Amino acid sequence: MVPSNLGEEMSTEVTLPPEWEDDERMNFLFSDFKENRDVNTKDWDSKIDFWTSLILKICRSRGTVCFNLQELNKIFQRKGFVPLGLGTVIRCMARCGKIQRESEFAANVDCGWVSWGFGLLLVKPLKWTFSTLLGSSGVTLEESFVVIELVKEKAAELLGVYWSSPVANCSLLSFQELQTLSSHICIDESTLCMALLQLQREKQVTVSLHEGEKIVKFSQPGQDRVSSVSDMDLGIYQLQRSERLLEVRVEALGLEAEKCKEEARVLLREGKKSQALRYLRSRKRVERKADGLNAQLENVKGILDRIANSETDKLVIQAYQAGVSALRLSLKDGTVEGAESLVDQIQELCDTQDEMNQTLAGGALNSTDADTDELEDELRSLLENSTLDRPSTLPEVPSHPLSPVRESGSLCDDLLCALPLVPQSLFNITDEELDKELSRLTLLNVLTTKSHN
Repeated sequence: MVPSNLGEEMSTEVTLPPEWEDDERMNFLFSDFKENRDVNTKDWDSKIDFWTSLILKICRSRGTVCFNLQELNKIFQRKGFVPLGLGTVIRCMARCGKIQRESEFAANVDCGWVSWGFGLLLVKPLKWTFSTLLGSSGVTLEESFVVIELVKEKAAELLGVYWSSPVANCSLLSFQELQTLSSHICIDESTLCMALLQLQREKQVTVSLHEGEKIVKFSQPGQDRVSSVSDMDLGIYQLQRSERLLEVRVEALGLEAEKCKEEARVLLREGKKSQALRYLRSRKRVERKADGLNAQLENVKGILDRIANSETDKLVIQAYQAGVSALRLSLKDGTVEGAESLVDQIQELCDTQDEMNQTLAGGALNSTDADTDELEDELRSLLENSTLDRPSTLPEVPSHPLSPVRESGSLCDDLLCALPLVPQSLFNITDEELDKELSRLTLLNVLTTKSHN
């Protein structure tokens, strides 16, 4: 267990690697580095990799992007000993670009942060400058370093939180508001400033000082870089700040009016009518003041609404302009006369196609009728020829008149005698012959019936 408070805190938050309980392995890792890496390259690199990975793990678990040698010694203390080679590890990490001195990290952005009076970045600037100029390879205990990988992660998280927050529509944001917004991401002011410095390096944030107040402007989604702070941005920011101040004052006056009313009620119950009236007068005065502030607040909100609507109108106008330009380009080679001529040509082609279809359909019908008539004529001629060629098997029609009516007993005999003989040949007769024979039989039947009557 690390004896310091920081070490005790970290021992509960950070899970140390399994090697931490291996005395032989940890004695090797806690030993100092050889002066020459080439003596044993494998041992040198394995030790560097172990401590580098563990330092990054420690910083990420703490939620910070900075560390110094003094903190590391407290965190990694084991059985009363501290690692002897952490200075060498820090120098190797700096040469590889994984970490950077805090002062150098800030100086590479711009000098605007000096106007903020931000002392965390300039704790010992003179000592750092001399150390850099003289080429000292030593690492002091208090010298702070920034982990580049972690500060980039924090910067991306901070930008995402701002874009998804309700204040994303505000062009400018005060530093205090930003601290409240990012309190779950940046554990302290130093971490927040490092994230802002990284965003400023990426051209996603600009910082400035307006009337003694630190303000921040973020880029909007879809923008490659943030625009500079304009007069309109400052005007909107002042209006929004006035709106917030008026809302706070109106709320306070409302509470004061309620308090006066309650005091008047209590005094009236106690029979102190004159004092109760005095509190009621105070309440009326507070309410009139609150009404005046409410009117001012509505005016400010109205102005902000007009500004927001003007931005929307601007976007709509830009969209209209783009649409007009696109429509003009699409109709560049077209005219009304050309369109009418094209429609006429299409109608003519449609009419021609209809006529061709009617012609083709009519020819097919006439051809079918002609073929049908020819086939019926041929069928009729075949029937006639077959009738003429076939021999008649029926007897000839008797030409002599029927005998006079006799007695009823002999009438049937006479009729039977008058009937022709039954043909012995095959029934090769036509339909016409059968019809004639049927008519004849019918006539005979009628005559027989009359004779009986």
